Amino acid sequence: MTSATTSASSAAGADPHPRAGRRCHGVLNALHSTHYFAPDLGRELGALGIAHPRAVNFAARAAAMGAVGAGAVTAAFYNYRPETVAEHVPAVWSVAAPDAVLAARLRAVDTTLRRLLGDEAVASPEMAEAARLALRATEACTRAGRPLYSAHADLPVPEEPHLAYWHAATLLREHRGDGHLAALLDAGLDPVEALVSHTATGKGMTPRRNLAIRGWTQDDWDAAVERLRARGVLAADGELTEAGAALRERVEEHTDRLDRAPYEHLGAAGVERLTELGGAFAGAAARAGAFPADLLGKA
Repeated sequence: MTSATTSASSAAGADPHPRAGRRCHGVLNALHSTHYFAPDLGRELGALGIAHPRAVNFAARAAAMGAVGAGAVTAAFYNYRPETVAEHVPAVWSVAAPDAVLAARLRAVDTTLRRLLGDEAVASPEMAEAARLALRATEACTRAGRPLYSAHADLPVPEEPHLAYWHAATLLREHRGDGHLAALLDAGLDPVEALVSHTATGKGMTPRRNLAIRGWTQDDWDAAVERLRARGVLAADGELTEAGAALRERVEEHTDRLDRAPYEHLGAAGVERLTELGGAFAGAAARAGAFPADLLGKA
């Protein structure tokens, strides 16, 4: 870290509260995720010949890693059914090269954000400030053991502030996500158990959405429910037990520890300001219909 960077970090204030990074990540991830639910991504990749919604999803997120195989994508994504991944990867790279997919993804993000936020917000000083703060936070991200973050960190930072902000949000999202997988493994939650227990918190996607997107069957889901009941994580009614709620919170706290460096680097004042700005942009996107109404929930 350079002296200038150290001074900037110190000027931002003391280290943030341990959960401040989690809150900041939440609004950054919301903005990042808008393009997955927007028609623009499917339209841009469809023009390249990638039509199946799952192929679009795999290609868009995995392209930064290059023309990798199904094994690498399954490992990095964690909670997708391996056979579902293999239906589309690596075949998707014979349709469109990763570089073409990345360019199409960025075009889709540009269109999506302009439609959801409006050109005035996209060009605003607040957007430029959010980009600067988010990019500063990424200076403290680490590559070791973080394949999706590290692959995206090799990509150039876009020049336009709204795309630079989205790029930084993507880096911070994947940095935390890679660490989260380590926390899930440490907690002994396999891919489907991780989905089931997250849905049981009320903060995850509904079972129907999870099955449609991740490729698991209802039998897979039901078997995971039974395993979690046997472990005392879920009650008979499918709700988290006290032990289950504690387990999920330990997973998040473990993830917080693995992801603390970017937010400590940014400092408490910087994290607070980035959360404020990011929350405003994410809220505006949500109000504009960025996400399906039935995306989250227990049923």
